[in-house]
Amino acid sequence: MPKVVVVGSANVDFTVAVDHLPAAGETVLGKDFYQSLGGKGANQAVAALRAGAEVTFLAKLGADAHGQQLELHLSFLGLPRDSLLRDPNHPTGVALIMVDQAGLNMIAVAPGSNQSLSVEEVKRSSSLIAQARVLLAQLEVPLPAVLEALRIAKKQGVLTILNPAPAQPLSPDILKLVDVLTPNEGEAQALTGQADVAAAARTLVGQGVTSVVVTLGEQGALLVNTEGSRLFPPFQVNTVDTTAAGDAFCGALACALAEGRSMEDAIVFANAAGALTTTKRGAQDTLPIRSDIEQLCRSR
Repeated sequence: MPKVVVVGSANVDFTVAVDHLPAAGETVLGKDFYQSLGGKGANQAVAALRAGAEVTFLAKLGADAHGQQLELHLSFLGLPRDSLLRDPNHPTGVALIMVDQAGLNMIAVAPGSNQSLSVEEVKRSSSLIAQARVLLAQLEVPLPAVLEALRIAKKQGVLTILNPAPAQPLSPDILKLVDVLTPNEGEAQALTGQADVAAAARTLVGQGVTSVVVTLGEQGALLVNTEGSRLFPPFQVNTVDTTAAGDAFCGALACALAEGRSMEDAIVFANAAGALTTTKRGAQDTLPIRSDIEQLCRSR
């Protein structure tokens, strides 16, 4: 099986369904409430696992009930416990999510223990990264820890994928360590200050990224590299909740690239995974299995 190492966050998600997303200062009476397990790192690790990869997830959990819940859940799914670190001083991260009738969402995250993942802890995991074919990271853990993971991976010849979410300024020194950058439209704009997505992606390539894959939701995904650009159309599904769709895309993309697939084939596979995730409410429990992803790919 292809091996993927994910460095990132793990949260407990609290989600409320609403008729419409609130404006500033507005109180909206919600409908259904449900608790699920999420965090971009955990979501992407589970997505890669369900897509068919062997996955190791390096994360920092709190020494509280939520942390225990996450550890039991992730190990039950098949992720090794050894790389799930514990922080006795901070609570496990939580996310507060609102989802409207069209499936659009608003999310606020209290990172908790995620913010205590250190450079030294990443260094101690260098042998795990060296054994992988793909390293996948996001920005819900401290940037120095992400940077160290990228450095180790590049030194060992491991393909690097960075999902720059939530968006924050990234220097060319970081971008040059990234083989594949996977922002959504807003993140691409925030990283470059450019409103045009294609222009933003070209700017990021000019700053050192090998390939930029911009996820565009219902418009699909845009690939930009030094060879040019290509738009990959979306799969048409009945969207209920867009939560974790981007995470499903990133995890499936990592799995496909770890298998040695071309970038084009990997994006189609990832597009299908992202689309399937939107057909159910929740985060990790909505991430599709490999057979369902392949079936949707064949339907085109």
